[in-house]
Amino acid sequence: MSAVPAALATATALAGAGASAGLVLPQQVRGWVVGVLTTGVGVAGGTAGVAALGGGRWSAPVPGLLPLAGAHFAVDALSGLFMAVAGAVVAAVAVYGIGYVAGHGSHGFGSHGAQTALPLFALTLILVPAAASVSTFLLLWELMALTSLLLVLAEHRARPSVREAGLWYAVMTHLGLVLLLVGLSVYAAQAGGETFAALRAGTAGISPTVRGLVFVLTAVAFTSKAGLVPLHAWLPRAHPEAPSPVSALMSAAMVNLGIYGLVRVGFDLLGGGPAWWWLLVMAMGGLSAVYGILQAAMASDLKRLLAYSTSENMGLVVLGVGAAGLFAHAGNAPLAGLALAAALLHVVNHAAFKALLFTAAGSVLRATGERNLDLLGGLRARMPVTAGLFAVGALGAVALPPGNGFISEWLLLQSMIHGLTVPGVTTAIVLPLAVAVIALSAGLAAAVFVKALGVGFFARPRGEPAAAARESPLLMRVGMGLLAALCVALALVPGLLGEGLDRAVAAAGHTGTRPVSGGGLHVRLDEVSATLSPLWVVAALTVALGAVTATAGWAGRRRQRRTQARLWDCGGGAPTPRMAYTATSFAEPLQRVFDDVLAPEQDVDVTPVRESAYLVQRVNFRNRVPDRIEHRLYRPVLDLLATAGQSARRLAGGSVHAYLGYGFFGLVALLVVLVVGW
Repeated sequence: MSAVPAALATATALAGAGASAGLVLPQQVRGWVVGVLTTGVGVAGGTAGVAALGGGRWSAPVPGLLPLAGAHFAVDALSGLFMAVAGAVVAAVAVYGIGYVAGHGSHGFGSHGAQTALPLFALTLILVPAAASVSTFLLLWELMALTSLLLVLAEHRARPSVREAGLWYAVMTHLGLVLLLVGLSVYAAQAGGETFAALRAGTAGISPTVRGLVFVLTAVAFTSKAGLVPLHAWLPRAHPEAPSPVSALMSAAMVNLGIYGLVRVGFDLLGGGPAWWWLLVMAMGGLSAVYGILQAAMASDLKRLLAYSTSENMGLVVLGVGAAGLFAHAGNAPLAGLALAAALLHVVNHAAFKALLFTAAGSVLRATGERNLDLLGGLRARMPVTAGLFAVGALGAVALPPGNGFISEWLLLQSMIHGLTVPGVTTAIVLPLAVAVIALSAGLAAAVFVKALGVGFFARPRGEPAAAARESPLLMRVGMGLLAALCVALALVPGLLGEGLDRAVAAAGHTGTRPVSGGGLHVRLDEVSATLSPLWVVAALTVALGAVTATAGWAGRRRQRRTQARLWDCGGGAPTPRMAYTATSFAEPLQRVFDDVLAPEQDVDVTPVRESAYLVQRVNFRNRVPDRIEHRLYRPVLDLLATAGQSARRLAGGSVHAYLGYGFFGLVALLVVLVVGW
């Protein structure tokens, strides 16, 4: 098929031109040129993905690109799904980024370094799913990590917190790379080749112990990239501190590649595995879904809230992937295909609404300079387009009709419910818990986005920046509008994805004894349920909304004379913005309910007057909800490393004799290891 390689070659050429333009062009035109070329990268990559989803397959080695092994590329429907998603997100966000750069100068996202890295990062998002060998995959994976790190650090001169976020991201992503390198290297050594075709062919001769080791190492690395708990510590730091276009690309496209790797290695290459693989995956997914949305409910920083929401949604996706593996192990191919289809569909839906939400949050940040919901408010009247588009994204995130997140979460829920018919104690215990996790996360997500939308956009302004906000430039609104249109299309006509999604599920299957998709499985998204057809739901909601509006208007006209009268207010006066709910106060009831899980920290500092200890001059109350997993898991390790570093300073005393001794004993130890190994 010629369309796929031609589109990928076009994307590569445009990315190279964009990187060169970002390096040499002056600031006045750099943002426009790089933005247009990056948009072209997204369009070309999306075209290649759509062509692959249409049924085309392509593979080709590139002998001279990498030393020794060369580069290998192959595209099937599974690759095409992730390429199409990444391409669509890149194209819309690049248009948005042109307007975003105009107000941020050369010190941040518009600098030479950031604009050079942006098209390369966009290209890696498209090429990673096309890699067909271990060396090619690892090279593109590392290039994606490095370019995204440069983009996260783009505004490091403006805020010290950016440098801390960059450090966390660099350490976590490279620890994941080490695990991925070890796991895939062991796999390639045991299979007798490093191309994906050789890995598939050699899997049957690998012992179950080695296969389990490979799966665990790669699954941990991939779920770390997806931002799953407890490997999520980088995500709520890096996503809020990165420039908003970068946040959108990372949260809507980059994290998806962790899901791609998990599906590609777990199902396609390894051909599935025992139940404990998928129970481990489901446990991580369920924990991430609940814990992520709880942390989002507590967050007052708008971008941090969205970052934790990403962790929640990726947890739901991984929950579906794990259920697919569990059903495939039980021999129920149709249910396995349904669960995997629901997971992949949620990847698509999440990419659309999360990119929209992050770009809308960036619009708010550009207009006000604030991310703290407690200091925002009143933006609906001052930024009506941004408020409306944020509402479209929020409707998708809460998984209620007619939002685009509804159909994928509904399919996921249906796969779990129908999975109860699979015999076995494991499914009888695990699947009801999975259903409860999905229901709980959906309910908490509704509270989270009611808080974000209500407090940030519909309440009164609680600060001068919010009161003086103005709507974003045209190109930023165009980029957000493209993403909103994608959300609406996915919500109203999900059946357009049915055939491509069916091919993607089949491409993830293995030719061995436990295929993911049976030959007769077809996903008909437009006929999931006659009563839940999206178009019927929208029509019913439109009629209901019209009836409520008419009734409210009629009642308002009847009360008009009474509402014009001034009533006695008990001397309280008109309400002020200080009397309105803040994001913190809105979340307090949930904090009390989940107090044992969240472990909030509260501190009351009472300062008496100097003349008398019985009279109070000032009371300071501080309430903080830290990331408990980070506090319990990462902090002791960091403290231990800091202590070891301080102790190691004694070894560097400045003595040449000591340094020679270190070298001598190190050489002796190396020789001993070599002799024993020989």
